[in-house]
Amino acid sequence: MSKKLLSPEAARDFLVRRFNNQHQNWLAGEGAWPLVVALGVPTDKDIAEDASAVRAWAAAWQSRTSPGEVLFEERQFARFGRHRLPSRLSFESAAVVAAAIGQSRRWEIACERYQLMLSRWPVLGQGSALASRFDVLADYSSEDFERLVALLAWLTANPVSGLYLRQLPVEGLDTKWLEKRTGLVAGLLRVIRGTGDEGSDFHTLAGLKKPAHRVRIRLLCPKLRSLFGGLSDIEAPVQALGRLPISPATVVIVENLETGLAFPDVANTVLVMKLGNAVSALRELSWLIDAEVWYWGDIDTHGFAILGRARRAIPHIKSILMDERTLLSHRSLWGRESVLETNAPVEDLMPEEAAVYNSLKAHSWGQGVRLEQERLDWDSSIKILMNTLASGVTGQAKD
Repeated sequence: MSKKLLSPEAARDFLVRRFNNQHQNWLAGEGAWPLVVALGVPTDKDIAEDASAVRAWAAAWQSRTSPGEVLFEERQFARFGRHRLPSRLSFESAAVVAAAIGQSRRWEIACERYQLMLSRWPVLGQGSALASRFDVLADYSSEDFERLVALLAWLTANPVSGLYLRQLPVEGLDTKWLEKRTGLVAGLLRVIRGTGDEGSDFHTLAGLKKPAHRVRIRLLCPKLRSLFGGLSDIEAPVQALGRLPISPATVVIVENLETGLAFPDVANTVLVMKLGNAVSALRELSWLIDAEVWYWGDIDTHGFAILGRARRAIPHIKSILMDERTLLSHRSLWGRESVLETNAPVEDLMPEEAAVYNSLKAHSWGQGVRLEQERLDWDSSIKILMNTLASGVTGQAKD
């Protein structure tokens, strides 16, 4: 049979694709109806080459009982006379298309919930703000959908509550449920409130109290530990750590947790571990102001980006074991950085740091070169670190 002739099965596949591509627009009231699908026209050649196939094609459409109207036309053929053949498949609405592909129930639920939410917040009908959430509308359980609406209603009525998530008076709400849906709730809230501030985090947008950022430190100095009953490993809100009655001479910041845990005792020294991109929290630690501060991270574009942000918080911070010599003398330990950080704050890097960062970004030593901190030999690295802390001179690895 000619490929130009659309079978009922092929028509259904087409409708599935069209529904998947257009259901959000249709939910928002867009689209021209009826939707008409051309079924193709057999030629004299098609009939001559395989008349039984053409008859089977026509019979399949004549016996079709699925939603949608099959339209027939009289066709005159030069060699085979006049025949009444299927020509088009017509659907009067999106609901009929949904029924034809087994999506009727999902479509009905989505439409009902869409209208319910629009009746409460008409602004959600603008653009695709709500229609783009088709799967939420169609697939949420009754309990989840009612919880979502109740939460939006409460947050809208109480824009600056200052409560923790756990305190929200919404029936059935739990923090795990909400944490999985903060993007959904934030997106809808922005539209309801008419704010385009995409930069606000969820807690700020919802007017909720944000859990304090927690930082983990180690007191490497026995004398400092004695001030806290021998406690050496402390994790607490960063503001609380900033109020500790300590004045260390040296602070070391490392990204790798295992590296931080392995550090030996060092007189009058505090170690800060695994801050990652949250290095801006360092400005909350007032006892860093008068201390000598060292940063040891990975030699890759992300490591230098973090270093730059750390220096914005603590301008006098110095890097250690993140220089070109350390990188080039450990080629056998190089790994591959699959995605580069191309927007590091270069203005906050020292000239020699910026030179290494720019060379990494330009792939000067190879594609995506990186040297992870934890790949360096521990004994030789800690020796360099101890000597550097004692002398105050920038540390480099020896060949």
